[in-house]
Amino acid sequence: MDSYLPRPTAQALAAIGLLYVSAKLFSFVRVLLSLFVLPGAPLSKFGRKGTWTVVTGASDGIGKEYATQLAAKGFNIVLVSRTQSKLDTLARELESKHASVQTKTVAMDFAQNRDSDYDMLKRHIADLDISILINNVGLSHDIPVPFVETPEDEIRDIITINCIGTLRITQLIAPGMVQRKRGLILTMASFGGILPTPLLATYSGSKAFLQQWSTALGSELKPHGVHVQLVQSYLVTSAMSKIRRASATIPTPRGFVKAALSKIGRSGGAQGIAYTSTPYWSHGLMHWALATFVGTMNGVVVDQNRSMHEGIRKRALRKKERDAKKAT
Repeated sequence: MDSYLPRPTAQALAAIGLLYVSAKLFSFVRVLLSLFVLPGAPLSKFGRKGTWTVVTGASDGIGKEYATQLAAKGFNIVLVSRTQSKLDTLARELESKHASVQTKTVAMDFAQNRDSDYDMLKRHIADLDISILINNVGLSHDIPVPFVETPEDEIRDIITINCIGTLRITQLIAPGMVQRKRGLILTMASFGGILPTPLLATYSGSKAFLQQWSTALGSELKPHGVHVQLVQSYLVTSAMSKIRRASATIPTPRGFVKAALSKIGRSGGAQGIAYTSTPYWSHGLMHWALATFVGTMNGVVVDQNRSMHEGIRKRALRKKERDAKKAT
């Protein structure tokens, strides 16, 4: 006997298939529009020129680039990082390039989590009209490492810097934004928070924490005129990534920050995730494709991620051995 589906059933399945394909196509069009066509909200929405931006992790890489580009747009900058000499150098550079821009520097080691440091920062910003906060300070593992072999101080520093430091800084600055009924809080995230990353387990967990916290905070502050956006990224050339050569999927800090500042309020590749953006074009396409066709939490993805980082660890350990031999 020939087997066949009843006509109504076949029509229903065809309709479901058409809806599925249409939804994916619509989502892809949204991604393209968000990444390549539609502009983000202007920064003037959150504060006029001459108001202040606080940038943490400001002395190098992405943080330095945020400070540089926001100063070029006329914002005064509070530079927060660990090394005073680097902060002083950057402050002089910004003020020499932009005559109307003022800077303040606050040297603090987020890993120490000292109340005195946060009290010092609070005094520095007490009378400032802060319109933008860039939560950029962060720490990853020196090299990929199994969790059971991770040094205790490395675990503590990653959680203290990435999580506690970000929360404490935001809690200092957000009340003023709420009072003024305007402000922008950008927090740097990572694909490590989207994709569980074996051998970077503590770092990956800290970035996943920031995703949940930032999304919740965005909902809390929206009625007060404060926009919160978690900024997702794949790799960027930086000291943290240990990558020096840029490519289509690994931009320079300059290219990445330019994209991030031009896409405020746009989700980019982070479709369906509230208060989140993956603004750089190749990162956005990667994020959308992973979430749409592969998934980010399944065992296959996690195992492949583990295999990749096991290879990175082996290469890093071999390099350390070679360097140790050269030093003797």
